[in-house]
Amino acid sequence: MNSKEKSRQDESELVHRIRAGDETAFSEFVGMFKEKLFRLAYGITLDREESQDIVQDVFLKAFQAIDTFKGQSSLATWLHRITVNHCLNWKRRLSRRFKWRHQPLEADEGVEQPELATEADNPDRQYGEKEFLDLFEKHFKSLPEEARAVFILKELEGHSYEEIAAQLGLKVGTVSSRLFYARQRLKDAMTPYLSQPETGSSAKGLSLSGTKNKKRER
Repeated sequence: MNSKEKSRQDESELVHRIRAGDETAFSEFVGMFKEKLFRLAYGITLDREESQDIVQDVFLKAFQAIDTFKGQSSLATWLHRITVNHCLNWKRRLSRRFKWRHQPLEADEGVEQPELATEADNPDRQYGEKEFLDLFEKHFKSLPEEARAVFILKELEGHSYEEIAAQLGLKVGTVSSRLFYARQRLKDAMTPYLSQPETGSSAKGLSLSGTKNKKRER
């Protein structure tokens, strides 16, 4: 049995325990996916509090609909699809542009934070990196939410095009075009900054997304 088959078997057993009313199993379920769902929601909404509420709603929805989970896709695919739908519904209900709150993404327990290539003893370098991230955030929030979702799933979560397509209910070609669009927009926006000698040097070592990919691009 390969690792993928083992993972599917473990998921099937976990779902069976949840359906049987095992509270410990549901806690394990939440622990397995809370971090990734929060990062995905935050990447789309750009709102910390709303993202926390959305993740709670997603787990409630998943618990209520657990009997409908057929195992044809992974739990991650199923949950990501629910999360994206909740985020986009929130956007439509809000009927206004997203607000960027310029606040740090403080650590919830177990939530991985952006890793920055900084030098603590160099104030000029610290200022340059803050300027770089502020500029990146400004342009990242200007992307359409559909493009942000694809960008987060690929660049932060490291999923393949096929996995993202399954999670978002898109064709692989659509995923590819949205990712290209997001990357190109951000590259065009950030290139003038990176070309400046004083600030560009301080940004070296920073991923364009400000995060560390866990998986290699497939």
